[in-house]
Amino acid sequence: MQPKYFYRPTFAKVDLNAIKKNILNLKKHISHSVEVIAVVKANAYGHGDLEVANAALNAGASMLAVATPDEAIRLRESGIESPILVLGASSPSFAAVASEKDIMVTVFQKDWFLHIPTLPQKLNVHIKIDTGMGRLGVTTESELSLLLETIHQRQDIMIDGVFTHFATADEEDESQFRQQLEKFKGYLQHFPVKPRCIHAANSAASIVHENSLFDAVRFGISMYGLSPSPYVSNKLPFPLQPALSLLTQVVHVKKVPEGSTISYGATYTTSKDEWIATLPIGYADGMIRGLSGQEVLIQGKRFPIIGRICMDQCMVRLNGQVSIGEPVVLIGRQGSEQITIEEWAQKLQTISYEIPCILTNRVPRVYTQ
Repeated sequence: MQPKYFYRPTFAKVDLNAIKKNILNLKKHISHSVEVIAVVKANAYGHGDLEVANAALNAGASMLAVATPDEAIRLRESGIESPILVLGASSPSFAAVASEKDIMVTVFQKDWFLHIPTLPQKLNVHIKIDTGMGRLGVTTESELSLLLETIHQRQDIMIDGVFTHFATADEEDESQFRQQLEKFKGYLQHFPVKPRCIHAANSAASIVHENSLFDAVRFGISMYGLSPSPYVSNKLPFPLQPALSLLTQVVHVKKVPEGSTISYGATYTTSKDEWIATLPIGYADGMIRGLSGQEVLIQGKRFPIIGRICMDQCMVRLNGQVSIGEPVVLIGRQGSEQITIEEWAQKLQTISYEIPCILTNRVPRVYTQ
């Protein structure tokens, strides 16, 4: 939830209009009969679950997906009335709560049902099929048959959907993807009655694999304006609009003489008289120490972070004096220059998914329409 005020000038700006446009562009790209499931797990990939959920629903998403029961409860108790699916494993103890709050859960083990009593209200479930991800899901057709038999013996359980997850949908080599897709289609033949919602496509598949759409697609990373991979970036049928910017201000500027050391460990020594700016953001905010050397934008120009990033602050080498309070862009656009989440990911040798997720709760999220 957007804070009423904050005193430190470090914050993340989330453009909800960008999220809406990404959904609307996807809906134009896919068939009108295919629904969009907005994936808002992990606090909407660090963007803010409640705000993103409302924006996604306003843009035409028909369902929300989260990873944990707690995430689902938070949305429901915050006033979200749309269908919510928990994609991850749920404890049997959650079944009664899920039934009461009309939250759908993922099931993949027949023994799960041995641990839940008869429910006062019907519980909608989605069956997860493991076709090659190796994570959660039914792994054999006999397992599926036993699971279906177990569910059909209960009057308080309704199969609302069935799904799988692709391991390589964002890669150029389609062999694994095609194997998983065909395997999933084979599993679907074992359902005596077609579930209401069959879904398999993640962001990558929904963008580049029309043959995997079924009844709905799970729109995750690309809803936030980020491409799942460089391969998908080259195949985009519409431009993705990044939703998140990370901003702060200069809080201190000093000119230090040649031979001065900066930050812990004295790992940086000035080679001449240099102007150094201090920024109020550090690894406790998610700007982890591996980002030392990453550039920031000040007055539309790039300047490097020097020395070790501290818990609450970091230092930047300037080319001259700037004013206290000078705006700084760590992620986002300033003038003609832009620093992307993908740039951070490359610096840290990771994927773009991880970057917004590591921004901690200490960084306020400010929402714009």
